[in-house]
Amino acid sequence: MARVVCVHGIGQQYTGERELHASWYPALADGLTRAGGTAAALDADDVRCVFYGDLFRPPGRTLAVQDPPLDASDVMPGFETDLLLALWAEAGRTDPAVLPPDARTLARTPHTVQRALNALSRSRFFTGIALRGLVLDLKQVRAYLYDSGLRDAVQRRVADVVTDRTQVIVGHSLGSVVAYEALCAHPGWRVRALLTLGSPLGIRNLVFDRLRTGEGGAPGDWPGSVDRWTNIADEGDVVALVKDLRPLFGARVRCHVVHNGARAHDATRYLNTPEAGGAVADAHGPALG
Repeated sequence: MARVVCVHGIGQQYTGERELHASWYPALADGLTRAGGTAAALDADDVRCVFYGDLFRPPGRTLAVQDPPLDASDVMPGFETDLLLALWAEAGRTDPAVLPPDARTLARTPHTVQRALNALSRSRFFTGIALRGLVLDLKQVRAYLYDSGLRDAVQRRVADVVTDRTQVIVGHSLGSVVAYEALCAHPGWRVRALLTLGSPLGIRNLVFDRLRTGEGGAPGDWPGSVDRWTNIADEGDVVALVKDLRPLFGARVRCHVVHNGARAHDATRYLNTPEAGGAVADAHGPALG
């Protein structure tokens, strides 16, 4: 039974819980070491990765599975286009290689969508991500926020892993949204700490306003039973468009900005920081100190 439960983000449809654990656990143990704790106090069996990426995996033959051939014409008006333009604006602000949009180019047209994709293809943040992969990532975020059946299925995966022994939930990228909603929906859990990494929770109109917080709840509510919430963002992480979550979720959120190099959004680079290690160690008290 896991003491630390980790929830991944978008673009993981071709991996699995064991693969994620193989990279996330060592990074988290390194983070504990950087924070001055004892990595050995957190065994591999103490960490469990929730996996839901298969819910986004397109059907196909076993030997020919690949991303669907998506392009600019597949970016839907409304949420997908608005999120794409928000990412473009943030990339233009933080990355000198990306020409930022201006008021004229932000008109919601197919031509603008293509310009946004072209601009983001030059961003260091999206290095190595094919255009079709970027479009598919947009669709995964939209699917989670708009498809209640899919959302429920993802939430069940989290609930199946969290036990009375779980003390920390870690959410990366879209996984931070999943983790926040899970904690709000289960105020009786004994989880002591939430750690969010590269989180889009602060994107007000697109993500924050669509958070599902349970009956009688509202976006911005404190996440269930946790005593500590630590949010970590890289300045160049365009998914974590809003780095400081305190204006929306309250002054109790501990917010840190770190530097992850060229892989600003990489989960393992977040996990091996002293800020992440310290957040986990604090939740366990002297056992990991």
